[in-house]
Amino acid sequence: MSVLSEAESEQPVLTSAGGVTVETLVRGDGEPIVLLPSLGRGAGDFDEVCLRLNRAGFQTVCPQPRGFGRSRGPVEDVTMQDLASDVAIALDGLGIRNAIVVGHAFGSQPARMLAQSRPDLVRGLVLAAASAGKVPARLAERPYGRLRAEIDGAGNPALSEEERLRCLQAAFFAPGHDPRQWLGGWNWETHRIQAHAREMTPVDDYFPAGGVPILDLQAEHDAVVIPHLYREHLGERVREEVVPGAGHALLPERPVQCAEAIIRFAGSVPLPETDASPQ
Repeated sequence: MSVLSEAESEQPVLTSAGGVTVETLVRGDGEPIVLLPSLGRGAGDFDEVCLRLNRAGFQTVCPQPRGFGRSRGPVEDVTMQDLASDVAIALDGLGIRNAIVVGHAFGSQPARMLAQSRPDLVRGLVLAAASAGKVPARLAERPYGRLRAEIDGAGNPALSEEERLRCLQAAFFAPGHDPRQWLGGWNWETHRIQAHAREMTPVDDYFPAGGVPILDLQAEHDAVVIPHLYREHLGERVREEVVPGAGHALLPERPVQCAEAIIRFAGSVPLPETDASPQ
C-alpha cells in the first residue's frame, strides 16, 4: 500500500507556458509548501514527508522536474533559471505566492534561483542536505570532488547494480542504512539536463537566495555537504538544524524529523502583512 493512500487525494495539475509543461502533484489543503527533489530524481521522494505535512494542515505542492510524469521542456542548453522558471510556471498556474520552498540536495539550487528571480513566490527556504556551491580555500580538499563519481554513478543505468549500490552507500546513505531503497526513482536524462544547468549557471546568480530566511537542514552523516557554509556567507538569516542518523539522501532515512523541521520553520516565517491581514 502506498504511503499516500492515507493522505489527502493527490491532484496532478498540468500547467504550460513558453513551450514547457509542468506536472505538479498537489495534496491536502492549507498553507502551501513547495518541495523540489534532488538531482535526477522526482517528487516521489517526498511522499512520506508530504503525508506528515498534510496531516499537520499544510498543502504540499510538488512540481515534477522535466522528464518525470508529464513534465516536458527543452533538453539542451538548459540553465538554472530555466529550472526555476518551471517551478514558477507551476506556482503561477496554481495562484500560489509567498510559499515556503523546500529544496533537497540539488533541488536547493533551483529553489534559491526561484527566490532570487521571483521574490513574490518565496518567503522562506528550507535547504535540506544542500551543498552551498561555494567552498572556501581552506576546505578545498574536502571529499566532495572525490564523491562526484559516486553521486553521478548512483542513478547511472549503464552501471551494474552492485556498483550503483556502492555509489549509493558512499554518497547518499548513513552507515547502517539500506541503499537499495534508492535503486529506483532515477531518470538519467533529467540528471543530464540538471547537471548541465548547474555547470552552465554561475553560483553567484542564485547564491543570495533573494534575501529570504533560510533553514539549513543538515544531515549528521552527510558525506557530500560541507556544513555551516550558508550561515558563514549569508549570516543571521540562516538557521541551522541537524537531523541525526541521516546521510545525504536524508528523506528516506528520516522523513518524520524532516517534516517536523519544515513545520517548525514554516510557523516561524510569517506571511507579509498584506497577505496575512484579514480581508
